[in-house]
Amino acid sequence: MDRLANAVILSWGWRRRGIAFGGGALSALAMPPVFAFPILWITLPVFVWLIDGALDQEPNGRVNRFGPAFSCGWWFGFGYFLIGLWWVGGAFLVEGDTFILLMPIAVLGLPALLALFWGLAAAVAQLMWSEDWRRIFALAATLGAAEWLRGNILSGFPWNAIGYSLTAGEVLMQSAAPLGLYALNVIAVLVFAAPATLAPAAGTERRHIALPSLAIVLMAALGLHGVLRLAYAEPTAVPDVTIRVVQPDIPHPTKWQPDKADEVLETFFRLSNPEAAPLEAGTVLVWPESAFPFPLTQEPARLAAIAEFLPQGTTLVTGAYREETGSEGQSQFYNAIYVIGDDGTIQQAYDKVHLVPFGEYVPAAGLAEWLGLRQLVDRGFVPGPHRRALSLPDGTTFAPLICYEIIFPGAVLGEDERPNFLLNVTNDGWFGRTTGPHQHFHQARVRAIEEGLPLVRAANTGISAIVDPYGRMLAHGRLGQSTMIEAALPAAIDPPFYAQWRMLLVILSIAVCMLIPFTKNLYRASAL
Repeated sequence: MDRLANAVILSWGWRRRGIAFGGGALSALAMPPVFAFPILWITLPVFVWLIDGALDQEPNGRVNRFGPAFSCGWWFGFGYFLIGLWWVGGAFLVEGDTFILLMPIAVLGLPALLALFWGLAAAVAQLMWSEDWRRIFALAATLGAAEWLRGNILSGFPWNAIGYSLTAGEVLMQSAAPLGLYALNVIAVLVFAAPATLAPAAGTERRHIALPSLAIVLMAALGLHGVLRLAYAEPTAVPDVTIRVVQPDIPHPTKWQPDKADEVLETFFRLSNPEAAPLEAGTVLVWPESAFPFPLTQEPARLAAIAEFLPQGTTLVTGAYREETGSEGQSQFYNAIYVIGDDGTIQQAYDKVHLVPFGEYVPAAGLAEWLGLRQLVDRGFVPGPHRRALSLPDGTTFAPLICYEIIFPGAVLGEDERPNFLLNVTNDGWFGRTTGPHQHFHQARVRAIEEGLPLVRAANTGISAIVDPYGRMLAHGRLGQSTMIEAALPAAIDPPFYAQWRMLLVILSIAVCMLIPFTKNLYRASAL
């Protein structure tokens, strides 16, 4: 370990950038579906040692630490996000004739942008840096704060936050209930960067074993908490409510062609009501995001066909796009969820609030059009006004979440009374059989645990599932599978600790970690 630490600390130039990039790239293996989180006990100490050696001599003789530390953090983050988000490029192959030229911009540009947060975290941590164990707390504070910023500023994109490394498997996943993802980000850095203190501090032979010991205790505590929480979990179901989810796996060339509308609808009918398991009263049928290649409200004949198909006492909840005429006579499109009764009446609707930048709308659309990117501008959606719960005919309520709206911790519920479950419809078919749909599904399960609410998830091509408030799958489909799944609706549990306190936990964890690096100076001052 001593040789590794010295080699990293003394590295220079492109060798140092290569080490940072490689460390970040390997760190991405800690994310789903691989979940090789032990790799972080190697890569995050390397990150610490890179910051240890991050300095540059300026012509005036002053030592610059901020810039070199930022460079280390950016290259580490660039490797992490490039390997973790490579699947984003798959979306540009679906309509390759139109978007293929934009693929390199997304595949390289998005990781480069997200890496700025890690670069800033490393640079600010350097301002509180020391040669002992306290520097681990400095990095935990700044990287935890950077991950919160990444999930909230501008549009926010908390995908593959480092804290997900502590949610591998159902046991560790329970740590989201008391802590939430953003506090787990801080704890993950403390746990996995701790071995960096086993290498002697600069100019000494002293090794600090207290923090690695604490890391072992923290991991054991998280595991024990998960075991006990699951052991005492008593699964219950909402009476007389059965959920049936359809995962059609409709290819994109078919899904978006209006002349294939009847074929698409027939696929949903066939999977929804097989001869071996006919629909029964009390069943809530759930179809995925943008289920139809047509605006449903403008197709009365097909809406009537749905009414004829639905048995009495059943309800359909489906994703669909909605079109209406704006005040200036132009068409406006909304990504929506409809609740449809057995008579074909649209009883309630929700329009997606948190749209995907450059996927569903274009920030600075005027600039994009000026740059000749009209193919992006012409495909924009209009956001809905606010989050709100929808209800089924029996009064059971749910929080509608379309696509990546489910990935934002603490932001999946509106201001209404707490619903009975989360409902997430998505179309992960854009990304094929890559790691992206697995990551999306895992983040949805973590939201269910944070909120103490069951999750019903319908995806066009995986991964559809019915999940209880502990993140356990009661029924699920596989990626790339055309199937139907069914289970009784799990009952919600009391709000977990995180759901009650939310931001307080994040603030406390970051604040404590920021104070610790200053304790050495306070001790020295008191001794004088």
